[in-house]
Amino acid sequence: MSASSDRSWPGRGLGLPEDGPRSIARIGRRIGAIAIDWGISYALAWTVFHQRDLRVDGLYVLAVFAVLTILFELFFLGSPGHLILRMRVVPLRGGRLAPWQPLVRTLLLCLVIPAVIPDGDQRGLHDRAAATILVRV
Repeated sequence: MSASSDRSWPGRGLGLPEDGPRSIARIGRRIGAIAIDWGISYALAWTVFHQRDLRVDGLYVLAVFAVLTILFELFFLGSPGHLILRMRVVPLRGGRLAPWQPLVRTLLLCLVIPAVIPDGDQRGLHDRAAATILVRV
């Protein structure tokens, strides 16, 4: 089997199906999930940290986003946006997520650049560094 046929769909080389449950979550769902997560994080940060002029510092929003994402991935295998859009973060090798995996994945996601550099399986650097895969449920 050649390398090009190994990549006929994202996740094939990892033994994942082309579509349906356990297939790689595609970009549309990922963007939707991060928009949902950012909206929730903004609302929570504004509720707790807004100033008298009703503004909230972006670093507070980012901090709330990071804490929310780490905790939800650790306990529920996905951020609120992932869960709403029927996705889960799973370890590449199977089993349960180790506590370091959501931490590494989220910290790199907060840097943005690692998340927008995908490989042939549509896994960003943040997923590769954390040895995780974002799959559909």
